Amino acid sequence: MLFVLGAMFVVPSRVGWAWIHHAHPTILLQSLFSLTTLPAVVTISNMDAHLLLNERHTISETAFVELVVWRLPMPLPGSCHSFKYRLALVVNGSCVLRYDNESGKGDHKHVGQDENPYSFTTPKALLDDFWNDVDRWRY
Repeated sequence: MLFVLGAMFVVPSRVGWAWIHHAHPTILLQSLFSLTTLPAVVTISNMDAHLLLNERHTISETAFVELVVWRLPMPLPGSCHSFKYRLALVVNGSCVLRYDNESGKGDHKHVGQDENPYSFTTPKALLDDFWNDVDRWRY
């Protein structure tokens, strides 16, 4: 949304409204881009999502897991279910295993630098699969 008031432009920002005086079109476009929230962020922040799980477990002196699962009112683009999740194993400060479903990418898991599709069936199966992979990891 953009309003023009004489030589001033008024645009919505993350914290309210921004006033841009006598803006050159290029500067205006750059300013608009910097004020725009990415679509993936808007998808979550504007939905009536319910946090189901938000836990962190220390599994050794150098490793922990983080588990975050949300129930959404509708599936994300690329997913056939109404859950948004991020399950991660972090070892020595680096994420070595992560299951997630980014908007548009669908369900997948990262093992080191590799990314592979993941076949989501239920939240319980997701957690079981993740913990089985964590158990197999040498940390």
